[in-house]
Amino acid sequence: MQPLIDNARAFGQHPEEFVGLAQGQTPEALFITCADSRVVPALITGARPGQLFELRTAGNIVPPHASGRPTSEAATIEYAVEVLGVQHIVVCGHSYCGAVGALVRGDDLNAVPAVRDWLKHAAAEPKCSDPADPTVAEAVQNHVLTQLLRLRSYPCIEQRLQADQLQLHGWYYEVHTGAVREHRVESDTFEAL
Repeated sequence: MQPLIDNARAFGQHPEEFVGLAQGQTPEALFITCADSRVVPALITGARPGQLFELRTAGNIVPPHASGRPTSEAATIEYAVEVLGVQHIVVCGHSYCGAVGALVRGDDLNAVPAVRDWLKHAAAEPKCSDPADPTVAEAVQNHVLTQLLRLRSYPCIEQRLQADQLQLHGWYYEVHTGAVREHRVESDTFEAL
C-alpha cells in the first residue's frame, strides 16, 4: 500500500495541471470494462483526466435495461450519453477474465452469492469451443458482443444510434501481451487496432 500512498502524495504537486478540470468534463467515450485490476483504461488508451468516462463492473456486464428499477450501471450509461454526449461507447473484455471463466466452466459460486447473482446478468453462457483455454478468449469476445447487443436495449443509446450520433465498439484486451483487438463487423472477427 505504501507505494500507492507515496504516489497519491506526489500526484497533486503541480496543481496548475489540473485547473482546467474544474470547468467540467467532455469525455469522447464511455469505456465499459471489467473491474479486474489488470485492466487500466487510461493506461490502455493513453487518456488524460477528463477524456474517458468509465464504467467498471465484474465481467464488464451491462445489465438489461429496466426502466422501473434503475441501477448504477444504467445511470452511468444514461449520464454519459444524455448529459455528457459521448460519441463512442467501448465495451472491453480481457483475457483471463475470472467472471467469464466462471460462467464457461460452470463454477460453483455459492460461497460468493453476490457474484453468483451478478453473473446471472451476463445473459447466456458465452459460447466457447475450448473451455479449458485459460485465456477464455473466444468466450470473452462472444461475451463482449452480447454486451454490445444489450446496450442497444437502452432507449437513449438506440435513439443516438439511429441519429448517427453514437458508435459502439467491442474490444478485447490481452492482459498477458498488452495487445488490443477490435471487433470488425464486416468479418465478424476481432482484429488488431
